[in-house]
Amino acid sequence: MNSIKNLFLIFFLSSITFSCTTNMESQKCSNLKAEDFQKIVNAKQTNLYFLKNGDIEMAVTNYGGRIVSLCTPGKDGTLADVVLGFKSIDAYLNANEVFHGALIGRVGNRIANGKFELGDETYTLPLNNGPNHLHGGPKGFHNQVWDVKSVSENSIVLTYLSKDGEMGYPGNLSVVVEYELTPKNEVIMKYMATTNKSTPVNLTNHAFFNLRGEASGTINDHVLTINADYYTTVDETLIPFGENVPVDGTPFDFRTEKAIGEDLSLQESNVQLKHGLGYDHNFALNKSEKGAITLAAIVVEPKSGRKMEIFTEEPGIQLYGGNFMDGSDIGKYGKPFNYRESFALETQHFPDSPNQLAFPSIVLNPGEIYRTKSIYRFSVVD
Repeated sequence: MNSIKNLFLIFFLSSITFSCTTNMESQKCSNLKAEDFQKIVNAKQTNLYFLKNGDIEMAVTNYGGRIVSLCTPGKDGTLADVVLGFKSIDAYLNANEVFHGALIGRVGNRIANGKFELGDETYTLPLNNGPNHLHGGPKGFHNQVWDVKSVSENSIVLTYLSKDGEMGYPGNLSVVVEYELTPKNEVIMKYMATTNKSTPVNLTNHAFFNLRGEASGTINDHVLTINADYYTTVDETLIPFGENVPVDGTPFDFRTEKAIGEDLSLQESNVQLKHGLGYDHNFALNKSEKGAITLAAIVVEPKSGRKMEIFTEEPGIQLYGGNFMDGSDIGKYGKPFNYRESFALETQHFPDSPNQLAFPSIVLNPGEIYRTKSIYRFSVVD
């Protein structure tokens, strides 16, 4: 526990002290109730916390560090909840799609065959995505109850100690994550971690978005721009071949804005779209300097005018087009989550990085501090 305390102190050297009071009022947009999220899970208390700043409102549960609701105005001023989520902790526990809005770790994305080598050791991880390990495994960070270290009107800080051997990973990993809403209508996500043994770390958030509002129809008409000249090709199990290839002349060219669904008619003829059942691919972001926070993607929903810009220090971003949603989960407004009615844009290092020598390393060593930040900024266009 000392490692978490030390990391927590480091985390706050350059930030203000937050109030430890919790705003338990229901949101105007989502009408969620905190009492529906109060339960003992894994011998720890879960709850729901409401944040507000500028024109945006957000609800977060410490079960998986999940963004449950995110309400933003459209060009007519009407709020819509643009993140898919559920109305209670029980609904999350029983959901078919397990990653809704969650913090992802210890390693986001896939690890081939659930194996990697580090030093002289070979580590074996549980398989939860066909032949591969996905998003930290079945008991990854998304299924853990995080400790709430502080919460204020516009910010929440969550911590978690991932013990040595958890899901097969080496080392005690102490993690601190902050969600902060700013007056600029931004959601800032800050991640920090330390370890006592060398271990791979690749943290992200797995919110599913529909900028027209949860369960409000297709996202294929959302207009997307991705600041990437290269994307990562994958095999039929979505494991990289080990190289990034040019987007030029492919359906993966989002360097100038186009509708997400514009090229999906090519799915049967394009092997990469076929492997992903649509878009489920990493893009290698254009970076002038390693670790600089730069524009990664822009999404605009034409009808409401809602615009989301993503900035990140990460080298990559994963576009997922809702290809596996099948209507079996019912969201917080009583509507099903249907095929291609949501998308994810996950800031990250590249898939299967522990096994891909050409990719940037995700190994965190003792004495080092893992630190990364991503920003989701909301506005409107005419």
